[in-house]
Amino acid sequence: MSANPPYGYTYTSAVPTLFDQPWVAAADGSSLAFSGGPRFPLPPVPYGASRTHPIGTVNWAQFEPFTGIPAVAPGNVTPYAEDYRFSIERQLGRDTVLDVSYDGSQSHHLLTLLEANPGDPALCLGLSQVSEVAAGSATCGPFGESGTYTRADGSVVQGTRTPFSPAFGSVTWQKTIGNAHDNALEVSLQHNSGPLSVHLAWTWSQSIDQSSSLSDPVDPVDPSLSRGLSAFDLARNFVADYRYTLPVARWLRSARPPQWLANGWQISGLTRVTTGFPVTLVNNNDTSLLGTEPNGVNNNGADQLSFTPGSLHLHGNPHQGSAFNTALFGLPALGDFGNARRRFFHGPGSDDTDLALQKSTSIFDGRSVELRAEAFNLFNHAQFFGATSVQGNIGSADFGQIVSAAPPRLMQLSARLRF
Repeated sequence: MSANPPYGYTYTSAVPTLFDQPWVAAADGSSLAFSGGPRFPLPPVPYGASRTHPIGTVNWAQFEPFTGIPAVAPGNVTPYAEDYRFSIERQLGRDTVLDVSYDGSQSHHLLTLLEANPGDPALCLGLSQVSEVAAGSATCGPFGESGTYTRADGSVVQGTRTPFSPAFGSVTWQKTIGNAHDNALEVSLQHNSGPLSVHLAWTWSQSIDQSSSLSDPVDPVDPSLSRGLSAFDLARNFVADYRYTLPVARWLRSARPPQWLANGWQISGLTRVTTGFPVTLVNNNDTSLLGTEPNGVNNNGADQLSFTPGSLHLHGNPHQGSAFNTALFGLPALGDFGNARRRFFHGPGSDDTDLALQKSTSIFDGRSVELRAEAFNLFNHAQFFGATSVQGNIGSADFGQIVSAAPPRLMQLSARLRF
């Protein structure tokens, strides 16, 4: 995957390089070429390699360091899901139907992003103090998993990533170890009578997973610690859509308007009231010393924040400061993963109404003209609604702030010829 060597070529430089000389360090002009000579051009490699028939002619030093390269785990299996539904439907009178349902699903062996070569936090912490390393040697800390350290006794440590050789930095498995479950109570009321049609729907649900997509890397030591609300979870959602054919001819009966003017008027709308999406908390400071960032697919690591239980003071008004109580969150101690879930509370919700007034007029030979006036977010409510409406990255100056909003009221006119 991702042009992995030797059939493709992915190289992540350890330092910034010159634009016209990509194998020369910009800071001091030193060469980044490996000891065997220049990295290009690469000799062609024959296809057909396997575990039983390896190709032994590849000079792997040309591809080092191996960093940010994703690979499919060889033991992956096919994901599957179990879905179940129980529903009761009841007719209420001649024109109304009530439906109450329970829907659920269990998903297994979902594809997740897992650091394949994590650092050893204990080894790094043992090299983090000046007294623990030789004079002139660097000390270990965040993002130092691939560094070289000399102990006080003179022994050399070639990085703290222990599963693979020092030629590898952060490399990532795409592995089918995830699972998820979703459960929902759904209530629907449908009414149709003459010129009026109304559909009301209310959902109370919860979706939980370890990883909502490959943008959610999981803890390589204990993947269960990454379990939390799904990125798309909406706890409560109410939707009403309605349509009414206006009796203009009856209203203007005394004026006796022409038929083309009195007929074909209709008003329709959609109202939605919902809780917000979960706030995704991000800790890209490598406080766990596992070195899960970067991982080859996205720029966020698997680390979590530390959380002190207390009132979150959730609100959706940016004039009142942070959307949640940021004082409850902080960076964990070095070597700790963090006890906060990636997502466990929701951001601001939405209260939105869209309305349309339509006039349809028949002209001749089955043709008609439709005029339509529409208003989106009719009442112009501020909608601080969306998966990224609240900044959850503790490294940002806007941590906890509402940083985006849905569009304000939008109005449009349209004309359509049907033939």
